[in-house]
Amino acid sequence: MKLILSITLLALFSLSSTSMLELNELQIGDQMPLAQQKMDNVLGTQSNLMELNGENGLLVVFSCNTCPFVIGSDHFDGWEKDYDQIYTRASEIKIGMVLINSNEAKRDRGDSIDDMKQRAEEKHYRMPYLLDTDSKLADAFGARTTPHIFLFNKDRKLIYKGAIDNLWDPKRTKDEFYLTQVFNDLSKGQKPSLESTGPKGCSIKRNK
Repeated sequence: MKLILSITLLALFSLSSTSMLELNELQIGDQMPLAQQKMDNVLGTQSNLMELNGENGLLVVFSCNTCPFVIGSDHFDGWEKDYDQIYTRASEIKIGMVLINSNEAKRDRGDSIDDMKQRAEEKHYRMPYLLDTDSKLADAFGARTTPHIFLFNKDRKLIYKGAIDNLWDPKRTKDEFYLTQVFNDLSKGQKPSLESTGPKGCSIKRNK
């Protein structure tokens, strides 16, 4: 009964408001938008995507403090636990990584900059964690969920988008580690054999 309830709650959290909101999602090969837009960092400074771009690219992860797909639940441990390992792997192949919180409608319900600072300290984030005011960056990317990931190459062109893996799915027939596969291809100097997967998570909470 507990498992059924947990699955039901995750399904409800994952219902996307984008059914009512038309978003133009970035396509493979598109240039990184708003690369120079300054955003508040949990470190008390401001940063933009341009300066966070690594020698070989940048991994942008739309995340938050409140979604069960990020922080975990009884049904799924959440992807936040993997952030540190992803950061390490990305660094090994000289790709930067940044977390973006675009939940503008939940700033007073767990996703304020102070909440973000506390979360980053508690979970020992090593990557920058930025606040996206009015969901401007999320809108420019067409980001739909937390998490929703976008990987750009050194020229700031999109080469992969979607999910980290398929471990959220209790009906999966095998484990598929999408981002790991992409990183492995890049480490060999190859074009990613996988370019896009469906994002999974809670809808980004935009103001109406």
